[in-house]
Amino acid sequence: MRDRKQRGGKTVTVITGLPGQSSELAAMAQQLKKLCGTGGTVKDGNVEIQGDHCDKIQEKLTSLGYKVKRAGG
Repeated sequence: MRDRKQRGGKTVTVITGLPGQSSELAAMAQQLKKLCGTGGTVKDGNVEIQGDHCDKIQEKLTSLGYKVKRAGG
């Protein structure tokens, strides 16, 4: 989903519901950051990527075999 709340007007793409431990989420975040060419972090079990990259991330997760449901526009 795309989010802007509590971020000073900056857009962030938030990926929730990914299975795995924190090390696996960190590895997934690293792949997605490299794909989008931007920064990001793992926070509270969610992966946050800076900017609006919903389409790119959705395609990547689908190709990796995840079932993707888009939320928030």
